[in-house]
Amino acid sequence: MIAVRQRDTDKFYALLDELSDRVGGPRRLRDCTSSGWPSHGVYFFFEDGEARLNGSPRVVRIGTHALTATSTATLWRRLATHRGNVGGSRPGGGNHRSSIFRLHVGTALIAGGEWPSDVRDSWRHKDADRETRQAEYPLERAVTQHICDMPVLFLAAPDRTDRELIERQTIALLSRRRGGVDPPSPQWLGLTADREEVRTSALWNVHHVDEAYGPTFLDTLDRLVQDV
Repeated sequence: MIAVRQRDTDKFYALLDELSDRVGGPRRLRDCTSSGWPSHGVYFFFEDGEARLNGSPRVVRIGTHALTATSTATLWRRLATHRGNVGGSRPGGGNHRSSIFRLHVGTALIAGGEWPSDVRDSWRHKDADRETRQAEYPLERAVTQHICDMPVLFLAAPDRTDRELIERQTIALLSRRRGGVDPPSPQWLGLTADREEVRTSALWNVHHVDEAYGPTFLDTLDRLVQDV
């Protein structure tokens, strides 16, 4: 089974390498605008210092958007929420209450830094008034800086069934909780995240990390890569 999972993981990364060639390589959100993105897709984040056992970059988060028939969310809108604010009253900040990715990164930064106790407490609350958001602003800025430094690769996927399949099956394939073959580095920030699922899956994901994968999803991934 380990050999099969290794084979499927290698095939997955080979497809990402081909995708990277077709789209001109990964981007960093700090350099991005709303232009040049497909309306719908799946995204794959990497992280500096995180490598596979063979030395190539390791995927650390997988995500998508608009998985309901009524959703109008676009790929860029989702990525921009993860990125945080460019301007406004709190430039460089963001809203971790609208981005589970930002929430997880923030909990990891809290664990490894000297943050005020009120920020440590409020960060996990679903609601916050203006005063609380202002107190959280330095941490939101730190989250933005971390995420904006992470390379991200995107795959156009117009059909929401394809998006959901690739997201959940990729997470299931790579999750260390289900036998994923590539461990995190000892310095990976996610090892101090609040959620056990993040720490033990080696992914900035919580959903689908305990699911089984089926290798046929790679056929769908291959088809979409060839369509780029």
